[in-house]
Amino acid sequence: MAKSDEPTIIKKYANRRLYNTGTSTYVTLEDLAGMVKGGEDFVVFDAKTGEEITHSVLTQIIFEQENKGQNLLPITFLRQLIRFYGDSMQTLVPSYLEHSIGQLTREQEKFRQQLGQAFGGAVAFEAMDETIRRNTEIFERAFRMFLPFSGDADAQAKAEAATKPATAPRSDDLDALKKQLEAMQKRLDQLAPEK
Repeated sequence: MAKSDEPTIIKKYANRRLYNTGTSTYVTLEDLAGMVKGGEDFVVFDAKTGEEITHSVLTQIIFEQENKGQNLLPITFLRQLIRFYGDSMQTLVPSYLEHSIGQLTREQEKFRQQLGQAFGGAVAFEAMDETIRRNTEIFERAFRMFLPFSGDADAQAKAEAATKPATAPRSDDLDALKKQLEAMQKRLDQLAPEK
């Protein structure tokens, strides 16, 4: 079947069966995963209510893949992601993740070529590390812009205070605070022209 501009309609029935209206056949989550990997776009609707449930079905596919032992999502990432639910930064996370995965997708052919070179993949991993580092820096800059206005500023200050030795003199604490304030001001000044 040739790919069309319109996404394939998948209907999910109460018995949890998925029906591909494009091929008039029942499909599994694994079939849908294959469609995604093949670049075929689809939309999933609840057959009874007509509600679009594509997001939950795609999440279910990821869950199934993770349960098969193909752990693509590190535990640290999952914990950090869970922390963003209900947080003031929650609205920024989807666009950041979409941008990051889009960049990784665009660069994946370059990574594959570099992996095949004589260095045994070391160059590709360095390039991937660099991309991840840049994306992390961008996200942290965006996060810091909102930090003074969220409740997380107190949490960060407490965490930093907890890592300092209890015997440090008060003047050192004041100096450290001044330095942090200066560093924050510099960061804000660096971010200002980018707006």
